[in-house]
Amino acid sequence: MVQTIAANTATLGDLKQALGLQLSPDPGFFGEWQQATPPLGEAEQQLLDRVKANFMALRSDPPMLENSVKMVVLSPLLDLAGFYRQPFRIETETSIDLDLEDDGTVIRGRLDVLVLKQQFWLLVIESQRSDFAVARAIPQALAYMLSNPNLAKPTFGLITNGNEFLFLQATRQPVAQYGNSRLFSLLNPDNELYPVLQLLKQWGSQALDAESLS
Repeated sequence: MVQTIAANTATLGDLKQALGLQLSPDPGFFGEWQQATPPLGEAEQQLLDRVKANFMALRSDPPMLENSVKMVVLSPLLDLAGFYRQPFRIETETSIDLDLEDDGTVIRGRLDVLVLKQQFWLLVIESQRSDFAVARAIPQALAYMLSNPNLAKPTFGLITNGNEFLFLQATRQPVAQYGNSRLFSLLNPDNELYPVLQLLKQWGSQALDAESLS
């Protein structure tokens, strides 16, 4: 009999036991988030400053619910990254099943936002209410990422509660492993929406370059 686990209750222990998932010890496994990125334009910086100001103003009456986080913070980022235009495609509330090999268990859930380019998952995004610790959503996001049917390439992920942003990379071949970026936070003095957008734009650009070479 198949046992079903809700994705939002899955743990790293579940993924480790069933898939052998490990945090990669290789600093170069997910080195993309540390690469140099092109600078943002003045108009982009001004818009991101406004996004940060809007979020900080709304934090005075916490917590911001998940849909508010999507509307106030996530939607402008996806727009500026160019993910609302072809060849990218956005899916929301997409159902996923992650079969845990021979364990007879399925992790099931709905991921918040999926950015696709053709048949490839470019980015899995999991948003949370503003008082939710981003680190708590790592197992859930990884479960979604590891359900990617295209196992030949790594999948990027982003977890955000509006205030904090954490990028992930996961793969199941040749072994199941993942890596994470540093934690970007709007509580820091500089506007850390800048590097978040720069990374999103960089991965979108790389996806377009790969398409032109194929």
